[in-house]
Amino acid sequence: MNPKVDFYFNKAKHWQEELELLRKIVLDCGLEEELKWGVPTYTLEGANIVLIHVFKEYCAVLFFKGALLHDAHHILIQQTENVQSARQIRFTNPGEVTELKPTLKAYIYEAIEVEKAGLEVELKKTKEYTIPQEFQEQLDSVSGFKAAFEALTPGRQRGYLLHFSAPKQSKTRASRVEKSIKAIFDGKGLND
Repeated sequence: MNPKVDFYFNKAKHWQEELELLRKIVLDCGLEEELKWGVPTYTLEGANIVLIHVFKEYCAVLFFKGALLHDAHHILIQQTENVQSARQIRFTNPGEVTELKPTLKAYIYEAIEVEKAGLEVELKKTKEYTIPQEFQEQLDSVSGFKAAFEALTPGRQRGYLLHFSAPKQSKTRASRVEKSIKAIFDGKGLND
């Protein structure tokens, strides 16, 4: 156990018992415990394997390369349709954690083997995402805007494309593009 991570477990107002059980299970699999993104993250030789996090309705173990795991028990959940690699196992009570302990450990050991084998999730390329018309119009008409967007990292580009594509109304899409122009010129991502 890493003392730097204790605060996360101590501050939890909900899911306390589930978190303690999950922490013991994950640590029993021989992973290093670190604090990344403000949550307990478990690594193998510096590579992220799983993390534990809480939500209002559940707590979960997230597998960074969960899409590569053989989900024989059909318990891995893709958080949203845009999540390409990570998968979660969700828990809503201590009994579920206890019941799934052997299965959870098997999934963790498989995730470790995936990492040792150097397997990678093949991510959808930025050019495969739909470019909303409202964004394309700005790319074509604002001087230097296309070059500024193309200079962003692929992850930042995808973030913007998903953000711009989400609204159903053209007016909302156009507004999102307008609000993001300066940040894109500044080389910043959606959440920077």
